Amino acid sequence: MSLARDLLLAGAQSRFLRETAPKLPFVRRTVARFLPGEEIPDAIAAAKALEAQNMRVVFTRLGENITQAAEADAVAAHYLALFDAMDELQRRPEISVKLTQLGLDLSVAQCMENLSRLIERAGCESIVWIDMESSEYVDVTLELFKRCKRKYPNVGLCLQAYLYRTAKDIEELAPLEPAIRLVKGAYKEPPALAFPKKADVDENFFHLAGRLFRTPKATVVVATHDTALIRRIEKLSAELGRDQRSFCFTMLYGIQRREQLRLAEQGWDSRVLIAYGSYWFPWFMRRLAERPANVWFLVKNLL
Repeated sequence: MSLARDLLLAGAQSRFLRETAPKLPFVRRTVARFLPGEEIPDAIAAAKALEAQNMRVVFTRLGENITQAAEADAVAAHYLALFDAMDELQRRPEISVKLTQLGLDLSVAQCMENLSRLIERAGCESIVWIDMESSEYVDVTLELFKRCKRKYPNVGLCLQAYLYRTAKDIEELAPLEPAIRLVKGAYKEPPALAFPKKADVDENFFHLAGRLFRTPKATVVVATHDTALIRRIEKLSAELGRDQRSFCFTMLYGIQRREQLRLAEQGWDSRVLIAYGSYWFPWFMRRLAERPANVWFLVKNLL
């Protein structure tokens, strides 16, 4: 299983595959399960369908490691247009952005400017989530989050349970009353930095979720498709006396749909992250690496 995951993550880095695979019909058929489309109207249509099932959404436009300043500004402009399109929805969605998509590799100042524009446009009723990328970006991402949090109430941060350092990061962020979306992690990291075994990642995820539940005034988002882990967290929240709506579960569009609906029907705050855009191949490969069972879905479409 570890070898399969390593191969999939290596594929996500391959320029050849990134340029070739999206042209293959069976790959496009497979990714359609997880990606409603490549444009804003596709994402809005998917959100409307989820609203009908009592689920809110988080939008993210796929892309990362922008290499031109104009392109980073164009990404920010795209998200501003997305906010306008959100007026069609009954419930205010949120967005989740990668800092390297907003120009972090080019200029911290430009990235901060683009991020601030989005946070201000979102308004206090809608959180702008900062995605966490691979380990070399953790320190600068934390720093920019802290800078934003001191100025804006509506900014949140994604943290990865597979990194050893995350427990310490949560402790340092706690005084800020942070909004944290906890995920397992989807990048290829060395054993010196991240738990190599799934069982250890799962256990750390559960431990960190408990720590966040005990953090005063923290906004907590539990982002996992692991049903066993979800059941444990449901039980933990009951033991701690937390209301079902005091935190939320978030999953990706097209993954564990029945579980998403079950949570919503049973009164939990169940949300769906809708990814869209043309730069979907690296993201898709990381989703396969996170959940190797999806590889069989790819094989069935091939056959």
